[in-house]
Amino acid sequence: MLVIEAADIWKRFRIPHHRRPSILEQIAGVLSVLEGERYTYEEFWALKAVDFKLERGESLGIIGPNGSGKSTLLKLMARIMKPDRGTIETDGRIVPILELGIGFQGDLTVKENALVYGVIMGIPRAQMKKRIESILDFAELARFQDAKLKNLSSGMQVRLAFSIAVETEADIFLVDEALAVGDMEFQKRCLARFRQFKNEGKSIVLVSHDVSLVKAFCESTLYLLNGEMRDFGPSDRVTDTYVKDVESGAQPLASQQVSQHM
Repeated sequence: MLVIEAADIWKRFRIPHHRRPSILEQIAGVLSVLEGERYTYEEFWALKAVDFKLERGESLGIIGPNGSGKSTLLKLMARIMKPDRGTIETDGRIVPILELGIGFQGDLTVKENALVYGVIMGIPRAQMKKRIESILDFAELARFQDAKLKNLSSGMQVRLAFSIAVETEADIFLVDEALAVGDMEFQKRCLARFRQFKNEGKSIVLVSHDVSLVKAFCESTLYLLNGEMRDFGPSDRVTDTYVKDVESGAQPLASQQVSQHM
């Protein structure tokens, strides 16, 4: 049973060439009211003609160099942004584990932040109070529960946010390099939790530069390059293609499509 189906996904961003000093001048430039140089921008296609499917209980890896469109695709799946063309159909509740820790307050304690963040993530207050001890233990922060959050390292804060996020009742988890936080023991616990989710029929989309992790954990992998699909299919084959491209320095896809508008 499909939980995600993406069909012909395109996403465009506009990159301005000049910043005008006021909104009024910008509008006037677009409407050609003011004389002189008009407002210019570039159209940057971050994703072009991307298609993939994900079955319930399976994991999808997304790999590729920086700037290839991986995080953009996750945000489209999370409904943070909309595609310019194409459709993404999902079946089930999605929890994005993307920009972890947004909403944390430095002057509150670790425990207080955990309680508030859990409610923001959709966990009922009564359940958060019952789960708080196990969350802090999972994040290895139990002895810091009464410390102000601003005194913790950024890595510790991300561990806390991650530990709360995996407590949510979700059908699909979107993970963007979250497993890179913490030591090896913490990463092992994260993977064990995700394997538990898979056994429960939940699905995971994992963006990572760790090719060995993607190869071991994900049944299928999408390899993006310059916003296009370089390869999609079984993880063994796709990760091997990626490694060969990196080793050879190959850039097999067409360059980015950029157009200027005056």
